[in-house]
Amino acid sequence: MAKRKPHAASIRNQDTATVKDVIDAMLKSYNLSKKFDQTTLVATWNKIMGKAIANRTSKLEVRNNILIVTLNSAPLKHELNQSRYKVLELLEKEFGKPVVKDVLFV
Repeated sequence: MAKRKPHAASIRNQDTATVKDVIDAMLKSYNLSKKFDQTTLVATWNKIMGKAIANRTSKLEVRNNILIVTLNSAPLKHELNQSRYKVLELLEKEFGKPVVKDVLFV
């Protein structure tokens, strides 16, 4: 039985790249990768920290590589200030690299 020749559209050229690779290269070339990661961090805060903490968070912002988290609960603020380095470890684990230098709970 003769082997069928694949259709030209199904053959991948060697000089093609995936969309992810192209977007990563673009972010790197425009020096936007750090800002993109910080924006993604704010968008995924609920997933990273969980529903209980996310419900008590009123505002998130990143300034000068510091994540500023405004909380509605004083006891939670105190507890998170005590475990600030654990929060930084969670963020680094989620992104695979450090995204912010520090976390400030207010």
